[in-house]
Amino acid sequence: MMAQYQALKAQADGCLLFYRMGDFFELFFDDARTAAGVLDIALTSRGEHDGAPVPMCGVPVHAAEGYLARLIKAGCRVAIAEQTESPEEARKARGSKALVNRDIVRFVTAGTLTEEALLEPRRANVLAAVCELRGTCGIAHVDISTGMMALEECAASDLGASLARLSPSETVAPEGWDGPPEGVIACSREGFSSDRGAASLRRVHGVGTLDGFGQFSRAMLAAAGGLIAYLEHAGRGKLPLLLPPVARENGTTLAMDAATRASLEITESTQGGRAGSLLAAVDRCVTGAGARQLADDLSAPLTARNAIEERLAFAAWLQADPLLRADLRAALRALPDIGRALGRVVAGRGSPRDLGQVRDGLNEARRIRDHLTRQADRPSLLEALLPKLGGHGALTDLLDRALVPAPPTERGQGGYIAEGYDASLDDLRRTSGNARRAIATLEGKYRAETGIAALKIRHNGVLGYFIEVPARAADALMAADSGFTHRQTMAGAVRFNSLSLHEEASRIAEAGGHALAAEDAHFEELVAEVTAARETIAGTAAAVARIDVAASHAERAAEGGWARPQLDDEPVLRVEGGRHPVVEAALAARGERFVANDCLMSQSDRLWLIGGPNMGGKSTFLRQNALIVLLAQAGSFVPATSATVGLTDRLFSRVGASDNLARGRSTFMVEMVETAAILAQATERSFVILDEVGRGTSTYDGLALAWAVAEAVHESNRSRCLFATHYHELSRLADSCDALSLHHVRAREWKGDLVLLHELSTGPADRSYGLAVARLAGVPPAVVSRAKAVLDKLEKGRAQTGGLAAGLGDLPLFAAAAEAAEEQCDALRDRLQALDLDALTPREALELLYDLKREAGASEA
Repeated sequence: MMAQYQALKAQADGCLLFYRMGDFFELFFDDARTAAGVLDIALTSRGEHDGAPVPMCGVPVHAAEGYLARLIKAGCRVAIAEQTESPEEARKARGSKALVNRDIVRFVTAGTLTEEALLEPRRANVLAAVCELRGTCGIAHVDISTGMMALEECAASDLGASLARLSPSETVAPEGWDGPPEGVIACSREGFSSDRGAASLRRVHGVGTLDGFGQFSRAMLAAAGGLIAYLEHAGRGKLPLLLPPVARENGTTLAMDAATRASLEITESTQGGRAGSLLAAVDRCVTGAGARQLADDLSAPLTARNAIEERLAFAAWLQADPLLRADLRAALRALPDIGRALGRVVAGRGSPRDLGQVRDGLNEARRIRDHLTRQADRPSLLEALLPKLGGHGALTDLLDRALVPAPPTERGQGGYIAEGYDASLDDLRRTSGNARRAIATLEGKYRAETGIAALKIRHNGVLGYFIEVPARAADALMAADSGFTHRQTMAGAVRFNSLSLHEEASRIAEAGGHALAAEDAHFEELVAEVTAARETIAGTAAAVARIDVAASHAERAAEGGWARPQLDDEPVLRVEGGRHPVVEAALAARGERFVANDCLMSQSDRLWLIGGPNMGGKSTFLRQNALIVLLAQAGSFVPATSATVGLTDRLFSRVGASDNLARGRSTFMVEMVETAAILAQATERSFVILDEVGRGTSTYDGLALAWAVAEAVHESNRSRCLFATHYHELSRLADSCDALSLHHVRAREWKGDLVLLHELSTGPADRSYGLAVARLAGVPPAVVSRAKAVLDKLEKGRAQTGGLAAGLGDLPLFAAAAEAAEEQCDALRDRLQALDLDALTPREALELLYDLKREAGASEA
């Protein structure tokens, strides 16, 4: 047995091996130690190997899904080794001591889950494959629980941002790649071939050309080849549901890097999990598919105005009709998850219940279509979705006739094919189902013939059906001519068999077996019918999800008084009464009111410099406006009285930072890397929020960096930017930057206490209120008093010297300063290039070096 285990373990490719032994999956050696620690189960031993006990642990087969879920969540990968024959078949083929054959039937990994118990209903489970081809990265990603597959490409520098948008559960890449993303699984490079990818896609979808699906680059096809090769390996040659791939073009979605996504807490909060995220504050979907679609929308807001307007119009139509919206949401709430049920069926892991869910979901979708078709003034997006909700009449009629109203989750016991669908199956069931009546009749007959009133016919798993009488009455049945055969003697009873009982039992068992076989055959036929219609069924599931998202936006807008945003092609942002959806919800839960603020930005007022105390609401104001832009372009209403949003190509957020010890970066280094990305990538159509740039280093360095960054954003990037700072000296930039305006969050001290008003006003902040905030935080009074004395001393010194910003007002603007530095550098360069070094004597070279040093010093002064 251990030789068989070791052979299978060699094929497991580093996965934990679940080795089937009867009713248990057993794990041995290091696998057992790992699993026992993760699952908190007993670690035992079985036999010896090389003179040492073999560590072992196991889990019951019937409860394996729960244990698998815990192992996958802990980052493990599992190979399932099943028995491929029964013990009886093994003994018949190879003798009484034959070992049952086993083989790995499937690899279970984070990205290849389809089981309902292992998946989160409201979260997509994405598997991604990435590779690099001539400087361009190809990305193929799929949610195999629903089959949705997309291909895209990006620059190598943008790969991290693209993967952050997808948030895959598992990522595979070719082995030997010099710069793969962190945490990828290395696979054979052979699979990552564009020719192989194209051939695999044609084979999977049974087409001669991919032209009907879209235009795919070499990098996209290479990634698709790696993805399909990995899925074939995980499924041991059997592929899950894969729908035709969709090509995603660059620039069609709002670009956000990983740092921006993390700071805005779009789908996950900084504490981890969904609670406290934008998604949790917005989501009012009543189906799992709708919640998954909403998460995708928020992760990839659109940049095409027409597509955004279609989503907004659909949400507005439902928001204007509360009764229609309530009826629609009630109907959607009753819908099963068609997409995931279809995924399990096509992957060969479906159950009768999954077929029932497909049937019920398609029937409900048709009723929703009929209801919506009767409504007037339907928006264009709904018009495009309505045809996808129907067209399954023949299939649903077949499933209605074939399946019972509530099919079971297990197919082994039968009972899921409806009566009347198959007359021969009904006959077999009657034969098997009448067993109790037939046995009772036979029992009565035997009692009458033998005169033994206590005679009973019983059944167990070893003897099958048998006749049992008390020991005192057994002698009559022991006679050779009695017609009964002795089977077993018990302490107080004796058991017999008879020819008529044997025949009846055989007839019952045969009928039951034939009935199960007939149901199984019908199940396979139904699976084949559903699989053949997989693309149209998936289209229905996607349409239902999109309708649910629109209804969710309408419900959230009605619930919170949100406004439909107006889109503008000019880079503006005009928000009246804007609010932060997450913070507002948290305050409402405590019975408090959120203070709304306006944000009115245009080309002539595109850089806002915002001061004020900590805890005053600067960071919240920055984030809420970034989220309003994001929500608007995702097709949602926004938390504001009114909003006009200029279409944005990229969204940047540099708010807060922490050490990245794993990559050897300090807090300040992380801040500078994020700031550098903004300065390198932001355009005139971008929206940027910057919070406390330069605070992680010395005061002079920090002020200098903040000054230079603000100038660069104003002069070079020319983006819409909200810049929060405690450096009051930056207010002098308003004198030289014509599109910069000064603002601050209001606060007041009252009888020694700080009152934070959370209101935004125009003009510079008069002070930081740092000591008042420290007092509010509970810093001991003696420390605050000492800090005040030090502050008084520093302020007197600042008054005498002109302060930190002394002389900064005389600096040329960013562009002019850069040109001046370049001119100075060019003068030295020109003089050096004009030299004939071979003609210089050592003394002349030394004198020239002194001259150059003096000239460089003079230029710096």
